[in-house]
Amino acid sequence: MATYAVGDIQGCYDEFMRLLEQLSFDPEHDKLWIAGDLVNRGPHSLEVVRFVKALGRRAIVVLGNHDLHLLAVSEGNLKHKSRDHTLDRILEAPDREEILHWMRHRPLMHHSKKRGYTMVHAGLPPQWTVKEALARAQEVEAVLQGDGFHDFCLQMYGNKPERWDPNLQGIERLRFITNCFTRMRYCDATGRLDLREKGAPGTQAAGLYPWFRAPGRATRDDRIVFGHWSTLGFYRGDNVVALDSGCLWGGWLTGLKLKKRRPPVGVQAECAARRTPHRPTPG
Repeated sequence: MATYAVGDIQGCYDEFMRLLEQLSFDPEHDKLWIAGDLVNRGPHSLEVVRFVKALGRRAIVVLGNHDLHLLAVSEGNLKHKSRDHTLDRILEAPDREEILHWMRHRPLMHHSKKRGYTMVHAGLPPQWTVKEALARAQEVEAVLQGDGFHDFCLQMYGNKPERWDPNLQGIERLRFITNCFTRMRYCDATGRLDLREKGAPGTQAAGLYPWFRAPGRATRDDRIVFGHWSTLGFYRGDNVVALDSGCLWGGWLTGLKLKKRRPPVGVQAECAARRTPHRPTPG
């Protein structure tokens, strides 16, 4: 049995199928980790979700910002609703409620002691250990799966608070946790998030670090797989593997086989440009 990890798919179903073929993924025996953002902007979000959902326990998916966006739109939060209507086929599908229920019950973080890897969509603030991050993720997951789901969907957007404080409460606490797991790229040495910076490392403002290079990062000895950062592209270093290589933007969809004692090797499927393309250098 092998375990494979795949970066942001965002509705690019054809490329996803091609990548799984290149990986020799066997749905009867292998496991598939997906680093979030199954949906939005690409042409076949409904097909992607149905395929992954049908894998059952063979697939482990963490929620990305676009997956949360689908949930927010489904609850009437249209603040950032895309004009391209790529989510409409899910929202109008006969199995809409099954899909949304399944999506609500995906985690924000997955940790496998057996495999020796942790997976999130975007990142972790430098203050949190893996154990602490799992506890924070469970706080938001409880709300997504509980009676507070609707209210959370209406209030989750926003860039503040910028810094973790264990005394945070209510929506401010939930929003900060959510932003870390699904939106962060850069922070300063104190762990203050800067969610406006979206470029590749080297383009950021002075005093900011890619989250995985933040001084004193508590998870520096933990191997972490993540997506979200298409301008970073496929990256392996600093004890992390970044998997979002810009498929949606005309780049590549990246997958790799996770091996506990050996570095993972990436496999990439070239993708048609869906948006104004930038082409990250393939790993």
